[in-house]
Amino acid sequence: MTSVTQAREAARTEDTSSRWRRLLLPAGVAGVVAAGTAYVAAVDPNDPGHYPLCPTFALAGIYCPGCGMLRATHELTQGDLVGATAMNPLAVPMYVGLVVLFVAWVLARWRGRSLRWDPPTWMPAALAVAFVAFTIARNVPGWTLLAPA
Repeated sequence: MTSVTQAREAARTEDTSSRWRRLLLPAGVAGVVAAGTAYVAAVDPNDPGHYPLCPTFALAGIYCPGCGMLRATHELTQGDLVGATAMNPLAVPMYVGLVVLFVAWVLARWRGRSLRWDPPTWMPAALAVAFVAFTIARNVPGWTLLAPA
């Protein structure tokens, strides 16, 4: 075997092993998320005493944008999409977005690139306004559509 062929073979072997090493962090994150999700699937948040109260609801008596997220996750793990949406209408779109982001991260790591996103300068302000608007809408008396079921 020539030295050029040996060098190519060594580079191919090194590239394959380094690719798998780059996926260790996403694999660890996936494992932790899977374990947490399995716990929420097994221990129903609708039964009192298993999880702490939402601090915003406990202290201020209002629903925050995350209220109902544990119950929505439990409903999703049981295959109940309608029930999850009733608990928190943002749960399903948020989880879909997180899965897309995770897949993009894994692909970027596999290719040896970093995942970068430079949001427009108006994005943080728009998210803050949406956060406040959703909080207010969830707490308007009579608007039960957005409140946790």
